Amino acid sequence: LLLLTALPAAGLADEPVATKVLGLAPGQRVTLRGLVANEQGCLFDSCAHYLADSRGEVDLSRDTSQGGDYTGVEPMGLFWSLSPARMERPYQRLVPKQIKTPMKVEVSVHQGHSPPGTIPGQVLAKANVERWFTAPGVRRIRLKEGSVRGSLFLPSGDGPFPGVIDMFGDEGGLIEFRSSLLATRGFAALSLPYFDFEDLPSVMKDLHLEYFEEAARFLLRHPKVKGPGIGVIGTGKGAELAFSMITFLPQVVAAVCISGCSSNTVAALHYGELTLPGLRFDMSKISISETGVFDIFDALDDPMDPANSHCLIPIEEAEGHFLLVVGEDDRNWKSSLFAQMAIERLRQHGKDNFKLLSYPGAGHRIDPPFLPFCSVALDCVLGLPILGGGERRAHAHAQEHSWGKIQEFLPDVFHYHVSPQSTLF
Repeated sequence: LLLLTALPAAGLADEPVATKVLGLAPGQRVTLRGLVANEQGCLFDSCAHYLADSRGEVDLSRDTSQGGDYTGVEPMGLFWSLSPARMERPYQRLVPKQIKTPMKVEVSVHQGHSPPGTIPGQVLAKANVERWFTAPGVRRIRLKEGSVRGSLFLPSGDGPFPGVIDMFGDEGGLIEFRSSLLATRGFAALSLPYFDFEDLPSVMKDLHLEYFEEAARFLLRHPKVKGPGIGVIGTGKGAELAFSMITFLPQVVAAVCISGCSSNTVAALHYGELTLPGLRFDMSKISISETGVFDIFDALDDPMDPANSHCLIPIEEAEGHFLLVVGEDDRNWKSSLFAQMAIERLRQHGKDNFKLLSYPGAGHRIDPPFLPFCSVALDCVLGLPILGGGERRAHAHAQEHSWGKIQEFLPDVFHYHVSPQSTLF
């Protein structure tokens, strides 16, 4: 009797799945496949080639993939190597839009070794896995508080809990999956959009720090949030805003800056009488590959050019603590270099209020663990494929490692223990 198990059948998206196949013939060649449809019905798949051991078993926690979308011992490879199926539009990113329902992944085992993008062999067994981005008891509260929009996620229990504002980049809109996972891990997390959502501006133009200050004040005065300060976590443009918030807003005492720049970019940032202009992208420095992929790595104005000093965020004035997270193969922009520039400036001013997580082989967008890697993604505004860089295995490692370190960093800064929520389903 052949049996495929993928356990837990329902679990949190940032926790591993144990996948095993029993009942094969010794040395039998099989392909394991992952398949998921996003909210729009677009299919994403992955595959890996295995050989059954002398007992007729395959265990992804110990056995080596010999080919397919990844090689080596990678227990979660079927999940982080998911990419648009061959018949789908390429370069789409599998990002959960709805956190009320799970991402449903079908895991199957097939006869023989089927190359990626081909019709797999005979189906021998299937198992279904639900990947949840929120745990039972976590509350989601949609916000329309003054000018602030977004979603507040509160852990179960009396609290109070450490407060964290969560922001993403130039894709805009409300992105909730990281906030809901943070709440599952014991944080009161505010998913904060700043354009292209409800009555917020439809495009990212001039930004006003007062909006983010209002969000920080709201979160800090919430009865379920424990002060005296809050943290911010941001990716890309969100990381840049996190730099500004910890610099100018006394409520913010910790900033996790993922793939960010410590100069203001693109959109001017206003705060009272202060204005930080934005560095610009030089379109003449964008290259296009033979396959039509846009490489913008060299296009941003040099933040170290004295002519651009007026764009620098004065992070040396920040009293809080920074955690900088970068992929050394980020091709979206030079985030690794930007992190070194930020650290050098802090050191020049006698500061040691920073930690750096720098990952060789990782690309631009470092998400929570096991979410699929995407080295090229469609720009949400232009609809063009933009090179993000990175290599699958290295990027997957960066996501898994950094997620744990982020959860360690924030309580260290807040100086109290964070209790994760129940993960029972």
